[in-house]
Amino acid sequence: MRAEWRLPAGWRGSLRLRLLAGTLLWIIGTIAVAGWGLSSLFGQHLARQFDAELETHLEQLAGLLVFDAQGRPSIGGELSDPRLRRPYSGLYWQVDRSAADGSREAVLRSRSLWDSALEVPPDTHANGRLQRHRIAGPAGARLLLVERLIHPAEHPGQGWRLVVAADEALLAEPLRRFDRQLVIALAILAAGLCAAAVMQVLVGLRPLARLQGSLADLREGRASAIAGRFPSEVQPLVDDFNDVLARHAEMLARARTQAGNLGHALKTPLAVMANAAAGESSELAALVREQVATARVQVDHHLARARAAAAVATPGMRTPVGPVVDGLLRVLRRVYAERGLEFADGPWPPGLEFHGERQDLQEMVGNLLDNACKWADSRVELRAGVEHGELRIIVDDDGPGLPPDARASVLDRGVRFDERTPGSGLGLSIVRDLARLYGGEVGLEHAPAGGVRAILRLPATRATAGDAPR
Repeated sequence: MRAEWRLPAGWRGSLRLRLLAGTLLWIIGTIAVAGWGLSSLFGQHLARQFDAELETHLEQLAGLLVFDAQGRPSIGGELSDPRLRRPYSGLYWQVDRSAADGSREAVLRSRSLWDSALEVPPDTHANGRLQRHRIAGPAGARLLLVERLIHPAEHPGQGWRLVVAADEALLAEPLRRFDRQLVIALAILAAGLCAAAVMQVLVGLRPLARLQGSLADLREGRASAIAGRFPSEVQPLVDDFNDVLARHAEMLARARTQAGNLGHALKTPLAVMANAAAGESSELAALVREQVATARVQVDHHLARARAAAAVATPGMRTPVGPVVDGLLRVLRRVYAERGLEFADGPWPPGLEFHGERQDLQEMVGNLLDNACKWADSRVELRAGVEHGELRIIVDDDGPGLPPDARASVLDRGVRFDERTPGSGLGLSIVRDLARLYGGEVGLEHAPAGGVRAILRLPATRATAGDAPR
């Protein structure tokens, strides 16, 4: 009985399998197309080079061809390529006499032809123009041939055909070597990319595994909420889920409180009924005592269950502003070193923090600084502080500035004020979108130095009077 291979249970229908399959198929297909394209381009390059080499030999042959007084041709020297002197080397030349009836007679030929002659196709009377043919050469080799008909000035009535031919194996062999090396290189590249894709998927989906573990803890009662930070694609879902859990816990606590109040309210009449029935010996009194005891057991049981409650605490994110800006300025000083821009910043108020993630702060401030550097003439100034409970970051440049009616439109996605300036037009729109996600905003004004002033307003973790940027 033949065993069938099956995917592990955790992989069947999983997002991990879909991502890996799609990525690996795309990598393999892209590399296959790239390999075919590179091989084709290299083959075309070799063919052009091969053809140009034959034309060079033909020009050299024409330059060395001389005629005596009787019009007999001879070669006034040796052609430069040593293969023309080695028998059956794959590179040949030949000089034929062209008769008026189209017949040809080989008069001179290279030593590489030895005792053979090239069977050149009939004359097409293309005087002075290059012609190309493919013919059979010595030992059945396929040759690529170029030829030209000339008429010497000393004997204009005579026609001579100059022929240079080369074995196509001289072209095919380098291409085969290149293809072998290309296949090896692309195979190594494909293996590396596939390994990177596997690692990327495994590492990229690891937060989902942590989320699964947190849900398991929640289900087993080891936690009251999903703890930890997750990627930006998952964190909103976690936050919403925790909000639902918090509201559920709040409603449950309220219900338990109401149940406890109801239980305590029932205890008093139950005690009165029990005391009244204690002094009686009738059947009715015995029934009352029995039912009161049963009711007390039920009340005590449900009151005990209502005494537990859950609490959820979510710590906020805090990012110091100073280290982030200092790192960005170090990078920009290197990037724009050739322009000699002057950067003025700080000093930063103590404890200045952004109520959000470090990466988002870098994205927003970095885009504003990079935009200012692109337009500044010589100076970029950066200041930050807290005013009215919000973090304000101001970036000034001394560039040409913006007309008032263009300051709002350049914040839109894909809009650039000057199409000649490199960029995608997305930087300021990204700043605006990120700022709005955090409940902030970005605006453009006229800078005192004549350029543009960008003001970024964001939530802060602390507000200190006098920390406002000046």
